[in-house]
Amino acid sequence: MSDTGRQKTVVTAISKISDRPVAKEACLVVIYGMELGKKYNLNRPQIIIGRSSKADIQIDQESVSRNHCKIINTGKAILLRDMGSTNGTYINDELIDEYVLKDGDFIKVGRCIFKFLSGNNIENAYHEEIYRLTTIDGLTQIYNKRYFLETLEREIGRAQRYGRDLSLIMFDIDHFKQVNDSFGHLAGDYVLKQLASVIKTRIRREDVLARYGGEEFAIVLPEIDHYNAMHFADKIRKLTEKASFKFEDTEIPVTVSVGVTTLTRDVTEALEFIKIADDHLYAAKNAGRNRVVG
Repeated sequence: MSDTGRQKTVVTAISKISDRPVAKEACLVVIYGMELGKKYNLNRPQIIIGRSSKADIQIDQESVSRNHCKIINTGKAILLRDMGSTNGTYINDELIDEYVLKDGDFIKVGRCIFKFLSGNNIENAYHEEIYRLTTIDGLTQIYNKRYFLETLEREIGRAQRYGRDLSLIMFDIDHFKQVNDSFGHLAGDYVLKQLASVIKTRIRREDVLARYGGEEFAIVLPEIDHYNAMHFADKIRKLTEKASFKFEDTEIPVTVSVGVTTLTRDVTEALEFIKIADDHLYAAKNAGRNRVVG
């Protein structure tokens, strides 16, 4: 993918390096990509991240340069510096040249995402992050498939026990392979993350939005009947169609196909419930995409 016209943003920390606390203990945790959950301690003066086999942290991906970026531990602060990489280094979705890392920052190199942890009790922070990884998808920062399945089982039991409505929406991105083929996998990752961000702002606190797998998402809607679930599904479809998906100055058109189902007495298992919504999703695709079937 060409990088012509891409502007790098130099992110400058407000506080001076000399004013920052001594960087005694810090680490990177892989939250998306290779070796999920792996911890890299940052106690050396310099650590290189790149595709090269000689890199201290090797990421074997085409989108990663041989020497992509480096981490510098000054003893007073920990800096991340891009090394002239082809596809850039991102902190919290901002393209950077050099940046003073803060606890909780997300670092994206190629398709790999790290979380920076620092503080007095780094082991506790690390174990808390590992626990978070059991429920949250590292790329989109919404719930993952495991949490979704556990929640759906629980909500099915509750709905049947108390005779309450429960609806399920399954949706995925139309022609997503074409997005990856035309704009690259980094653009594909951006679209997935942006779509999750757009939808996340429109659901209720009691709803559960999750990445089911690949480009497919799910929303559990407790106490929502079929009519209102269909209405909400169409709102999601329209919202996606109108939203701006702009990656490196390129506008990417995005639409979704949506399947909807509402719990009936004869459905008792989560996977059975999902299959009905999935069948409706594929019916929407077969009918021409960018539509809702339920």
